[in-house]
Amino acid sequence: MNSTSQGAGPTGLPLQQNESLAEQAYRLLEEMIVTLQLAPGAVLTEGDLSEKLNIGRTPIREALQRLSSEHLVTTMPRRGIIVTEINIPEHLALLETRRVLDRLIASRAARRATEEQKIALRNLGDKMMQAAAIPDVAEFMRLDSEADHILEQASRNIFAIRATAPLHTHCRRFWYMYQENGDLKLSAELHAAVFKAVAEADVSRAAEASDNLLNYLERVTRMTLENY
Repeated sequence: MNSTSQGAGPTGLPLQQNESLAEQAYRLLEEMIVTLQLAPGAVLTEGDLSEKLNIGRTPIREALQRLSSEHLVTTMPRRGIIVTEINIPEHLALLETRRVLDRLIASRAARRATEEQKIALRNLGDKMMQAAAIPDVAEFMRLDSEADHILEQASRNIFAIRATAPLHTHCRRFWYMYQENGDLKLSAELHAAVFKAVAEADVSRAAEASDNLLNYLERVTRMTLENY
C-alpha cells in the first residue's frame, strides 16, 4: 500500500489518492473502532495492526497517537494499547459539549453554505431516510459522517471543526454499540431537518433543529444508562 493507492483498503473503505500512510492508518483504525471491529477493551499492538492493514509500524504509531489524543485508545502500563471503553455518564458530558458546537456549526453553515453544499445536504437527508427505512446502519453512519463533513466545511470555522470531529466519532461508536435503544427513522428525520434548514439558509431554524437532534441523542443515552 502506498500514499497514492486507490481501491478498497483492508476494512473495505476506499483509499484516498495523495493520502499519507499515517492518514490512511488513522482513517482505517478509526473506522474499525467505530464499527466495533476493534471492540472496547481490545488490546492492540503495532505489529498486529501493521500486518492486518499492510502498513508500516511508523504510520501505525502515528495513527495510534492521534487516536489516543481523541480518547479512542489509551496506553496502559504492562498491558499495552487498549481500545477505550464506552463510559455512558461521560458520553452525556460529551453530548453537552457537542450541543454547543453543533449549534454553532449549523447556524454558521446556514449563513455560509454554498449552493453545491446545500444540494449535497438535501440529497444526504433523503439518502439517510432511505437507509433508515431498510434499515442499513452502516450506510446510515457513512452518510452521517459525510454530512458532518459538509456542515463543518460550510461553517468555515476551523476551531469548531477541530473540536467537534472527534465528538462525532465517539457518537457514531456509541450508536453502533447501543443502536437497539434508538429509533433510526426518527434520527434520520432529525438529521434531515438540520440539513433542510441549512439548505434554506434559515439560521434560527438550523440552530433549533440542531438542538432537537441533541435532545434526542441525550434521551437515547439516558435510556441506555437506565438499562445498563
